[in-house]
Amino acid sequence: MDLSKAPFNLDETGIKWVTDTLATMDADDKLGQLFCQLTYSDDDEYLADLAKNKRVGGVMLRNMPVGEASRAVTTLQTSTRIPMLIAANLEAGVTQTIPEGTHTGALMAIGATGDPKTAATAAKVIAAEAMSVGINWSFGPVIDLDLNYRNPIVATRAFGGDTDLVAQMGAEYVTAMEAAGMATSIKHWPGDGVDDRDQHLLNSVNTMTVEEWDATFRKVYQASIDAGARTVMAGHIMLPEYSKALCPGLADKDVLPGLVAKELLNDLLRGSLGFNGLVVTDATTMSGMAQVLPRKDAVPATIAAGCDMFLFTKNFDEDYGYMREGIANGTITPERLDEAITRILALKASLGLHLCDNLPAANAAELLRTPEHVAVARDIAARSVTLVKEEAGVLPITPERYKRVLFYGLEGDGWGYGISGEGILDGFMERLREAGHEVTKFEPAEGWEGRTIPTTDVTDNYDLIVYLANLSVKSNQTCVRIVWKEPMGADVPEFITTTPTVFISVENPYHLLDVPRVRTFINTYNSSPYVFDHLMAALCGEAEFQGTAPTDPFLGRWDTRL
Repeated sequence: MDLSKAPFNLDETGIKWVTDTLATMDADDKLGQLFCQLTYSDDDEYLADLAKNKRVGGVMLRNMPVGEASRAVTTLQTSTRIPMLIAANLEAGVTQTIPEGTHTGALMAIGATGDPKTAATAAKVIAAEAMSVGINWSFGPVIDLDLNYRNPIVATRAFGGDTDLVAQMGAEYVTAMEAAGMATSIKHWPGDGVDDRDQHLLNSVNTMTVEEWDATFRKVYQASIDAGARTVMAGHIMLPEYSKALCPGLADKDVLPGLVAKELLNDLLRGSLGFNGLVVTDATTMSGMAQVLPRKDAVPATIAAGCDMFLFTKNFDEDYGYMREGIANGTITPERLDEAITRILALKASLGLHLCDNLPAANAAELLRTPEHVAVARDIAARSVTLVKEEAGVLPITPERYKRVLFYGLEGDGWGYGISGEGILDGFMERLREAGHEVTKFEPAEGWEGRTIPTTDVTDNYDLIVYLANLSVKSNQTCVRIVWKEPMGADVPEFITTTPTVFISVENPYHLLDVPRVRTFINTYNSSPYVFDHLMAALCGEAEFQGTAPTDPFLGRWDTRL
């Protein structure tokens, strides 16, 4: 490793700190540095134990208020001998960790603007807010390609499905965030969005041929690597065609996912793509890794294969013991161990963690959701909301044209990768009422065949039907589909030939699969207040729909275009 080269770019002082620190580390120091744990709170005892006794190399913050996050970071950094990496999922803004922050917009919303520079603008806002709380490592951007509408994980987390668009936006995002002083982790190696399964539950498979992968994911990853991404997150995703090409004779049963596949980490990522930075595993609490190797073997295998840090643990003491055993029995050689530790230290030095106290800003709360940052989020919302298809004459929606509105709300359990939370449906109905509409929330009536309500109860009493779907992708679910109400799909759009109907999806761009004949369909890609502000303005004709779909909302089907 040449630590003076990209992506660490260390000067003599930084290199000396890495070398000197490595020389002073004992076996427990090295063992602890391999782990990046997580915390849900500012529990002093737990955090001090991670820092002083476990000597972990990093900690990821889960969702917590800014005050708690600041206290957690302060405890960690003041309790450790070697400065710590503080990570967070920052895919759509710091709000995924600090709720008081700015939701800049889902990456697909940024993709819908069609302007790669928008990714850079969002990244600057995210970096500024995250760094004010002491976060120095972003688990993002997601540079997966959303190529399969059935995929339950990617969707709006990706910039889109077009290789050139994702490559450009990923590179702009990385360049801006790295320049701001935040380390990025591009994910999920070797590329998600092809399979329709969830690697939280099993090993998913990128089924591309070598030629297909080279024409797509290689371009995307190369662009972000060349832009200076300091880290890559390796996932529970297999790439069998490339693994077999790199390892002739490799049997199907021996194909491994990215985080334990030596040929994908060393030959492809480090060799062919020239990546010289740190590789961190995706969450090892996911089931993908567990289904190919016993955990006692899998834990050290990640580092032996070429990953440098181990993300999360199922049981810390057990996984810690498995890693120690792997070092002792030679699964992780001394050379591979020191290489991993060197990269961890180099990442820290490249962030300047050896030169400052790394504590949150005293006024961190004041640096979140500033007027300037909100203006960026509003601009992204205004340029991303997409009118996918429109029935002539239905828009604009005004109380003069449509006084009586029947509202159908479609919602999941309120959790997901999107911003969706409680009150989305009621909040939108209230906006319609404030605009002057009389809004009735649909409730299915009792009765089966021969005893349901007359269709005239709808056609004679309502001027407009509005659907709002709030169904976000999330881990541990196998698809994102609308579940209709009983009896017999009582809330299915069955009045589209008689009553003007508008369908709005605020989180998932693929609902035309289930409502193909809806004639006016809108995607917003996320459900922030800024999105709803622009959506309402566009619906009533006071603003334009400017977004362009960054992936195919028609799903390649003919009937969805009717």
